[in-house]
Amino acid sequence: MSKSTAIVLVHGFWGGAAHWAKVITELSKRGYTSLHAVEMPLTSLADDAERVRKMVRQQEGPVVLVGHSYGGAVLSEAGDLPNVAGLVYVAAFAPDAGESPGGITQEDPPVAAPNLAPDSDGYLWVKPDKFHESFCQDLTADEALVMAVTQKAPMASTFGDAVTAPAWKVKPTWYQISSRDNMIAPTNQARMSARMNARKVITLDASHASLASHPVEICDLIEEAVATV
Repeated sequence: MSKSTAIVLVHGFWGGAAHWAKVITELSKRGYTSLHAVEMPLTSLADDAERVRKMVRQQEGPVVLVGHSYGGAVLSEAGDLPNVAGLVYVAAFAPDAGESPGGITQEDPPVAAPNLAPDSDGYLWVKPDKFHESFCQDLTADEALVMAVTQKAPMASTFGDAVTAPAWKVKPTWYQISSRDNMIAPTNQARMSARMNARKVITLDASHASLASHPVEICDLIEEAVATV
């Protein structure tokens, strides 16, 4: 496939499309011109999946979907459209049918689980003073501060929304594991990536925010997916 293949980047909880900033600039330097970072409401899996479907349907040719964190659950729900050629999971949830991100988390709680706090409106936050150590301990203090202050909190109920028919069972997949992830247990990532029979699985010595701390390696994986599919 050519570098005109559309790459659609799907963010996770506690961050918006701008979390892909370093990946976007690196892909652009490599000559990719059809780059899209969808902004999801994080109000429900159904809402978020539909937003991604709309973005995918806007593309005239093949699409490689890339999802970080909860974005992987959205890929699993929305990634079965005909023009989706491949799925790349970046330290991401990959639920099976009937599974939810919350259920997977409870099976193997991550280090930072105690640092999540709901507010009175039903949104779930990473405690700002715990954000650096929880989400992105391999980024600078300044980068962590910006992420903490600008974090996009999901509706807590979204954690319990289950995937219906996972696209990773019918589409080619790639997966990146973060070995120092405090938000999704690395053991959970290894289990999810193993059962999807991914074309390639890489492990990085990275935090949950591998898309920001290791953009070159993430782009290498995306580029391999684009070339392969």
